[in-house]
Amino acid sequence: MIEGAERSARVRKLIETWRDDPGATYQSWFLWDERIKNFRSIRRGIQQVVAEIEAGTFGVAYRGSSLETVVHSIAEQRQIFKGADHAFLWKPKLRIPDIYENPVNQRAFGRLLHNCVCCDTAEDVISHIREIDSLTIKGLGPAVANMLYFLHPTLIPPFNTAIVNGYNALTSSKLKLGSWDQFLAMRGGILDLNDEFRDLLSNDLGAVGGLLFDIGSGRYPAPPPADDAGADWSARLDAVREEARQLTNAQMVRNEEDRSHSEIQAWLRDLGIALGFRIWIAANDRGRFHEGAPLSRGCLEHLPEKLATAPGADAVRLIDVLWIDPEEPRVCAAFEVEHSTSIYSGIVRMLDLALSGGDLDGVADMFLVAPDGREKDVRAQMARPAFSRIADLNIAYLPYSELTSHREQIARFGTGMKAIRSIARSL
Repeated sequence: MIEGAERSARVRKLIETWRDDPGATYQSWFLWDERIKNFRSIRRGIQQVVAEIEAGTFGVAYRGSSLETVVHSIAEQRQIFKGADHAFLWKPKLRIPDIYENPVNQRAFGRLLHNCVCCDTAEDVISHIREIDSLTIKGLGPAVANMLYFLHPTLIPPFNTAIVNGYNALTSSKLKLGSWDQFLAMRGGILDLNDEFRDLLSNDLGAVGGLLFDIGSGRYPAPPPADDAGADWSARLDAVREEARQLTNAQMVRNEEDRSHSEIQAWLRDLGIALGFRIWIAANDRGRFHEGAPLSRGCLEHLPEKLATAPGADAVRLIDVLWIDPEEPRVCAAFEVEHSTSIYSGIVRMLDLALSGGDLDGVADMFLVAPDGREKDVRAQMARPAFSRIADLNIAYLPYSELTSHREQIARFGTGMKAIRSIARSL
């Protein structure tokens, strides 16, 4: 055992030696010009994977897929990523990783990649990692971090067995493969290590990842542990797990709200399609997912021009669901889903739609869709003096229970607006 300061000096000397070694990963990979070019091509490849999954054209096999192309581009950087494709190869006896034959899991994987392409903070990336981890998809673990590294090299370090071994040797930790919790705890330790020796490493976590790889693969022995080595690993892992628990609890509350709101939107979307209408999903909800698919799937990409250019169109775009005449640019029905949000804002958007003039005057039916327990809230808002003109409009309250009980029969046997009017309650 040695003192912490002495060991820090030895680690610094090790890094300096490593940087000067032409055969080590710093010079052979990290400073390699092709590495930078790979970021661009791998990012484009990941976007292609996402596009194919969203379009339902990805298929059910790894071989020959866009994912194989991306992972091959990573694995061919053999200085550090040799064997990176092993985790993605289909293992039929174990049926892992379960993203080829399970379309729901495949879409969840695509959603992870899409969200991480679009976000730019560590908190967002970790939140999306937590989301995929909560689904416990067999065989889909921290090996995915290698793809995320090429999206966010300053936020996510590379990951493989040699890097894990190097991290354990350098920090006297007990990191195990296959767990996102363990990976995130290691990420915290890597960030600390990187901060301590930032002058010799880089903001790009590939540098410190390469150092750990060379230690873990036996090119360099780790300095003897300090007296207090390993003392913080359990605490670090416990902190990560506690953070995960808190985030999971908070996310469960948000997911339940989003799930119910999105679920009702999906019901109204599917019901409108069954009745022959064109469907518009609120512009700010189009990217939300229900049962693994975007809410906007099968819906209009743009409002008809006459609706999109009419006065008040900006507010109309935010109405949760619109049923639009299949032949004319006319809104036949508008639905505001008030699961837990302010009922006031939904009524205002309905008024904007009704009073906007032009072709929007043809709106026949408007519905405030809400849980049965919110009926009093809906009626109280409608009674406000600010909404005195509501009586002139055809707005009704559609409780969840009625929609739940009758939507399948309406979809099968209904026509036009008659059936949906019959289950709504007059306001």
